Amino acid sequence: MDRDAYLVTLHAEGDRFAEAAAAARQQHGWRARVPGCPEWDLADLVWHLGEVQHFWGWIVRTRATSPAGYPEPARPDDESLPAWAAERSRELADALTRAEPTDPVWTWAPQQDVAFVLRRQAQEATVHRVDAEQVLGQVTPILAEVGLDGLDEWLELMVPAVFPGGAPTGAFPVVFRATDAASGVGAERVLFPDAEAAPVHVLTGPAGDLLLVAWRRLPLRAVAVEGDADKAEALLASVTLA
Repeated sequence: MDRDAYLVTLHAEGDRFAEAAAAARQQHGWRARVPGCPEWDLADLVWHLGEVQHFWGWIVRTRATSPAGYPEPARPDDESLPAWAAERSRELADALTRAEPTDPVWTWAPQQDVAFVLRRQAQEATVHRVDAEQVLGQVTPILAEVGLDGLDEWLELMVPAVFPGGAPTGAFPVVFRATDAASGVGAERVLFPDAEAAPVHVLTGPAGDLLLVAWRRLPLRAVAVEGDADKAEALLASVTLA
């Protein structure tokens, strides 16, 4: 995905998040639990995404080379949360639109530029939009391009953060096979490709569903599994970020 695609995704997913959160609040109230993050209620979810977007908007807008000096926001009361979160979403999108992907900024990853923030925040908004829709009970699909990019990010960034030395002892490869990849686009991604060659577990389904399985927003049974489902699930669960 390129800069424009990330910005389109950020805008679209931000709008869908706000709509789903508003509908979920209307139907179930602020205290409704978030299935993908059971320790959160709906208000916590809206606050979390708004706080994250406030932080990264500040990082990009100020071209910060350190998080020192970040002005932490006070959490609004529940009834003020939607408007506050919508403003944070607009501020982040505006900051990213005005910046160049190559502009240096602080991040928590080895990649220290705006391009990292673009990708991470597009994916952040996508997964949390699903969180809000799961509270509502009406989940819409993730675009194949976004799902594949999210899998790439998860494999390239999140997995090495948990296993910097490579696959853990006893691991086997887990293949993600996307059924909706565009023609000419690689449909397979592999968790622990440096592990022993066999047995190999293969997960098959739409790219967005595979991404949600990786992030544990969907159960493994949401996709087709070739191999030992219990072992595949345990390997996915081992990728747990603090």
